[in-house]
Amino acid sequence: MPGIPAGTEEETVYAFEAGQTVVRREVHRSGRVWTEHALRVVADTDQALVTACAPGAQARWPALYAKARTDGDRSLRTEAFEAMASGRWELAAAVWQETDLLLWKPSAAWFSINAFFVPDGDGRRLRNWYVNFERPARRTGAGFDTFDLTVDLVIDADLSTLTWKDEDEYAHVRRLGIVTDAEHRAVELARAQVLGLLDERAGPFADADRWASWRWDPAWPPPCLPQREEAGPGPVAVSW
Repeated sequence: MPGIPAGTEEETVYAFEAGQTVVRREVHRSGRVWTEHALRVVADTDQALVTACAPGAQARWPALYAKARTDGDRSLRTEAFEAMASGRWELAAAVWQETDLLLWKPSAAWFSINAFFVPDGDGRRLRNWYVNFERPARRTGAGFDTFDLTVDLVIDADLSTLTWKDEDEYAHVRRLGIVTDAEHRAVELARAQVLGLLDERAGPFADADRWASWRWDPAWPPPCLPQREEAGPGPVAVSW
């Protein structure tokens, strides 16, 4: 079921219901899709759209990027970024593996806050928090569009330790012109905003214990992407 439109004809705002499947797409400034990932809505509030996925969720990733993850070869990620800069890449079908993901995305923010859960005995436990710096969300009838700006922040489950990730790749995509100077300034402001949320235990960090106790609803099957006519190779496994 598509999102429910609201607002004026000039500015349609889509709202989503809990349990609904939505698609998070990364859309390059050329208009080409870089990734797409099927998610289920946990909550849609005036603060953020909260979504989730579990192993088996469908996705599509750039073929080089997916191969870099499956082979553990980071040099292929560099090739993928160069393909992005050239505007030429192919997408490969993928299936989410291993972790449950809970994602908190305020529409106007240049970041999303993610929580990753892994098997622990007969249940699951929060492994870590992960802040993805990305363009603000643009809602669509099928979900929302954004674009990953490469740099990330990894936070221990107990919020005690912070580690900046992929700074080298961030410098590289800036040199390639994938991240503009204006986007860089927005990322710098977003870094400070996220650190402020942590210091003040605000946003999702205000309810960190409740988030840590979240579990995927077993009544929900893994979310699927809309059916496509084109055929291609079988899906690859991806996880974070």
